[in-house]
Amino acid sequence: MASLRDLLTATKAQIREVTTAEADDLRVAPGAITLDVREADEYEQGALPKALHIPRGTLETSIEMKVPAKDTPLVVYCAGGTRSAFAAKSLEELGYTDVVSVVGGFNRWKDEGRDWVTPAALTAEQRNRYKRHLLLPEVGEVGQQELLQAKVLFLGAGGLGSPAAMYLAAAGVGTIGIIDMDVVDASNLQRQILHNTDRIGERKVDSAKKTLTLINPDVNVVTHDVRLGADNVMSILSEYDLVVDGTDNFPTRFLVNDASVKLGIPVVHGSIFRFEGMVTVFDPKNGPTYRDMVPEPPPAELAPSCSEAGVLGVLPGIIGTLQAIEAIKLILDLGDPLVGRLLSYDSMEQTFREFKVQVDPTNEITYENRDRIQIAELEGMCAPLPLEAPPA
Repeated sequence: MASLRDLLTATKAQIREVTTAEADDLRVAPGAITLDVREADEYEQGALPKALHIPRGTLETSIEMKVPAKDTPLVVYCAGGTRSAFAAKSLEELGYTDVVSVVGGFNRWKDEGRDWVTPAALTAEQRNRYKRHLLLPEVGEVGQQELLQAKVLFLGAGGLGSPAAMYLAAAGVGTIGIIDMDVVDASNLQRQILHNTDRIGERKVDSAKKTLTLINPDVNVVTHDVRLGADNVMSILSEYDLVVDGTDNFPTRFLVNDASVKLGIPVVHGSIFRFEGMVTVFDPKNGPTYRDMVPEPPPAELAPSCSEAGVLGVLPGIIGTLQAIEAIKLILDLGDPLVGRLLSYDSMEQTFREFKVQVDPTNEITYENRDRIQIAELEGMCAPLPLEAPPA
């Protein structure tokens, strides 16, 4: 009868093993997944960054659900390299074509001073709440922790902010800030689903906090019952990782643009009009910004507000939900965000169209010029102040 040593020797002859140095390069390759096959108590004491944890005993029954693509590069490790070797062989037998086992495992990795983290553990209640996220390999426990640590600011608790905030709260975004200085009015209830009839006359931020807290007690809802202006925009935005913009006037949009560019914070922009809406992402570090798309506002007669022109009540639900998706993609670094792309929706035709948004070479309000950008109240044509002179 073969001994464990014999089985291990035979197994290692059939798989590909790599050193910790090679594994360190392979794990950051596009599409690669680092797979930890140790037991839960071992994983909780320390693991490779963003590792997918599947204990060896449940690997065969779990892997295809969490990593459905059989050509996914898998870097498999355990404590010392034994369990990962057997795991690699099982994975190849299941049809996975790009699998390596790390010689020396986590123990050697840690001894060599390589990067590792202590995974934050979800509670039993959180594991149940976010179960459908945990089943997604692109999210998993690591991604859910990133959502719980994220801080998102909503500009407005109105038509666009309502569905976006509700879905991000449900998804487990840990801190949601809401800035709005209005009160709930009966005319809001046709589209602003954060609020209800019993809250008419309440401050919108307070009504929003009640709704979001009832959806998910994990979420810390921070209210800003103030007018957003040049005196506070930098201090408020700097508390957050990204902004979801549901504003409906050009001076505020340009003000937010200039502050977000100066801070390097992405803005998920949405707007609605009658039966149409659009969504895009302004990432000042990686693409065009609002001033690239709209160098100056159109004449007032060509851009009436929703209160003047009306809006289909369901429309902000669609656009706000798309904003929520883009926010999650930015938080988790998933997919292809709408950076440099404008997604336009026509509810009457039930069609989506995509347009390119180019960087305007004449626009000086850029992240590269961030230290010279001056934040000021913007009226009239919303033109920025001239950039400050560079230091002598």
